[in-house]
Amino acid sequence: MSKKIILITGTNSGFGWLTTNTVAALGHQVYATMRDTKGKNAEKAEALSKVENVNVLDVNLTDETSVKNAVESIISKEGKLDVLVNNAGFSRNGVAESFTTADLQEMFDINVIAPWSLIKAVLPAMRKKSEGLIVNVTSGFGRFGFPFATMYSSSKFAFEGLSEGLHYEVRPLGVDVAIVQPGAFPTEMSQKLVFGSDASVNDGYSAIADIPNRMGAAVGQMFETLKPNPQDVADAIVDLIDLPKGQRPLRTVVDSFTGTFVKVANDAVKAEYEKGIVKFGMKDLLL
Repeated sequence: MSKKIILITGTNSGFGWLTTNTVAALGHQVYATMRDTKGKNAEKAEALSKVENVNVLDVNLTDETSVKNAVESIISKEGKLDVLVNNAGFSRNGVAESFTTADLQEMFDINVIAPWSLIKAVLPAMRKKSEGLIVNVTSGFGRFGFPFATMYSSSKFAFEGLSEGLHYEVRPLGVDVAIVQPGAFPTEMSQKLVFGSDASVNDGYSAIADIPNRMGAAVGQMFETLKPNPQDVADAIVDLIDLPKGQRPLRTVVDSFTGTFVKVANDAVKAEYEKGIVKFGMKDLLL
């Protein structure tokens, strides 16, 4: 296994934390990003900085200059950047109508615009070497619009679309784009629920007000019976890193709860989608 230079976002908790520790333990050099490393994330930053093969970077992903400076500093020091893992994300829940325009803007800024800024920053170096991997962590909720997660789903739909089109565009240039679709896992993100800001509309939904509670109970029961392990997501990312260039699948589902129907949808769409690629005269993109 050759040592790779890997940039991972959202490393202060959850999948990012686990992925950082996992790939570093395998001997790869990891640049782990998080915000506010001198403030609220100081303890996490200090802990990761003590891990062999890990450098912690304070990066504000919604600040394009901060993103660009981070990527340039890595390439300047290492001479390359082999892998980008876009893991950082943000979720709000509740009835769709409770979301303000500002709520939706925040969601898209973090879940779509921020990872695109990173992709835009790393692609030139990857294209130049005809070598690179971009792993985008989306969600099974990015394949279907789930009630009471409608706006979160919409942002992940957008990230999926961005990733899918880019996958075909840059693969002939030696760069792989792969999507990881986690299901529900007991991570910090799932435990910190944030709701739409406009609570004034909630009374109008009293007829279905109990459904989100039943949804939460179902997920809680699933956690107890299936015991989904967030490490599975980190391991799936490692598997993608280890696969040879050009052999990485577009989508990888990591979900013991609803993953079956997500995978069925992925497989069915892929078959018809690639027929469409051929019909539109782009057969050469199907390497």
